[in-house]
Amino acid sequence: MADLTHLRQAFALIGEDPARVLAPGTAHLIAQGHEIVSQQAIPGVRLEARSEEGIVKARLEIAPGARIAQPIHLCFGLFERFGSQNVDLEVRLGEDARATVWSHCLFTLPQAALHAMNARIELAAGAQLVSNETHYHGLYGRIEVIPRATVQVGPRARYAADFVLVQGLVGRLDIDYAVAVAEDGVAELTSKVYGHAADRIRIREAVSLDGARARGLVKTRVAVEDEADAEIVGATYGNAAGARGHVDCMEIVRGKATARAVPEVRVSHPEAKVTHEAAIGSVDARQLETLMARGLAPDEAVDRIVLGMLR
Repeated sequence: MADLTHLRQAFALIGEDPARVLAPGTAHLIAQGHEIVSQQAIPGVRLEARSEEGIVKARLEIAPGARIAQPIHLCFGLFERFGSQNVDLEVRLGEDARATVWSHCLFTLPQAALHAMNARIELAAGAQLVSNETHYHGLYGRIEVIPRATVQVGPRARYAADFVLVQGLVGRLDIDYAVAVAEDGVAELTSKVYGHAADRIRIREAVSLDGARARGLVKTRVAVEDEADAEIVGATYGNAAGARGHVDCMEIVRGKATARAVPEVRVSHPEAKVTHEAAIGSVDARQLETLMARGLAPDEAVDRIVLGMLR
């Protein structure tokens, strides 16, 4: 196994335990830049990765019927001042398989870096996947994060994805996810981002409810302050009988920051229903007064309210 010193230091900095990732019974992939540092498969999990022409190419397969008790860890990071990381990821869950994937994206040290991901995810009938992706950034603000994903949710399958970037400066974030849901399938997408300074945030998440009784939720929570800018597009399309979808976007704006919310809903079947709600504004005055009455300074109280929304 290659030197994991930087990884261990990064995990310690963010309060995580690297022993959980490297445990003998845990499937994992660790990539520093374009170097594959460590990878481990376990029964029911096929995990293969290689570095090819400046791209980390990874394939994760969960066998049909497999129930993977421990989270599968995908750790991507850069530990130099400048660098880039390009990831091509393919994830497939067999029929009735169940798994949880934790993606740790560690960029606390670089002053300028690019992390780009292109993912293709496919869930067979009855499969269930929980995907938690958490980014940890530093204070330099010249990080570019560009994730792209296409997701196929099969009949009776369930896909739940949670993207979190609330530590450090965002830099430039440009998310574009497209999810197609078959009959009786469920897709739930949640994003939580906190932008500061001159951060630029763009999130587009689209759920296409193509099968009968398919259900979808796109939920976004974004806070921006200073001169940060955010544009959020949540899209849901009801294309089949009994399909139900909802778009829920909330943004908090402080200082000279700007934010835009663009709910996009479309129904092409008379028995489908899609709803949306969007709210943009400042911190709730009553909550702020309550916290200040308990002894918090104004800035501390605002931070407490914002972070509570982003949990």
